[in-house]
Amino acid sequence: MKESLRIAGPSGALNAVLQTPSAPYAGPVVILMHGFMSNLKLEPLRSIADALEKEGIASLRFDFMGHGKSEGRFRDMTVLKELADARAVLSWVQQRFPGQKIGLLGHSQGGVVAGMIAGEKGAGEVSALVQLSAAAVLRDDALSGVLMNRHYDPANPPETLWVLFHRVGRDYFTVAQTLPIFETSARYTGPVLLIHGKDDKIVPYTYSEKYHAGYSNSTLVLLDGENHVLSKKRKEVVARSVAFLKAELA
Repeated sequence: MKESLRIAGPSGALNAVLQTPSAPYAGPVVILMHGFMSNLKLEPLRSIADALEKEGIASLRFDFMGHGKSEGRFRDMTVLKELADARAVLSWVQQRFPGQKIGLLGHSQGGVVAGMIAGEKGAGEVSALVQLSAAAVLRDDALSGVLMNRHYDPANPPETLWVLFHRVGRDYFTVAQTLPIFETSARYTGPVLLIHGKDDKIVPYTYSEKYHAGYSNSTLVLLDGENHVLSKKRKEVVARSVAFLKAELA
């Protein structure tokens, strides 16, 4: 069952889809977070939501501000604002499903956000974390002055930079340069599953290795020949993610 929602976020209403195996539903919920320039309808989140539903687990997908059908301008988007969106969504899920276990799963930039939220909230509020191709490279890229093969002066980022038909604002770069990505995420002591393709040309798999080294309770899966969007071995990615979440949220 799917329910379309509008959740109040700090930068405007967030478009969301709640997917449950039954109604009424009382059980664990997994919050799914998409990547940079993506949205809740795209893979691998859609397949993961469907697979979770078949296993009797609810999920909530949402569009970050400036993405998909959520309010806000893309050019105003920063990772800090996406963190604020994620906090608002987590609070909504906690109120809608009081006392239930909650898992977080994020792909690419959504993986960075999921990891940082887990680190902030701790294992008491987040029962499991899955990071797919987590884009922790975004800080190093911002310090180097590069985004999706577009280059700029990192000491003086442009007011806006056109990237794949999107206008990225200066604040995105300046915020990214100082993000405590690994430091914040490493505070999470609950179970973590990291999946990364060895042929990822956007985010080297070494970033997931660094995550793995910082966590106290993580499993790292590196997939030969797999790309950033995890399209070549998607069935395996979905199966591993859902099996992990089912076991940890039971």
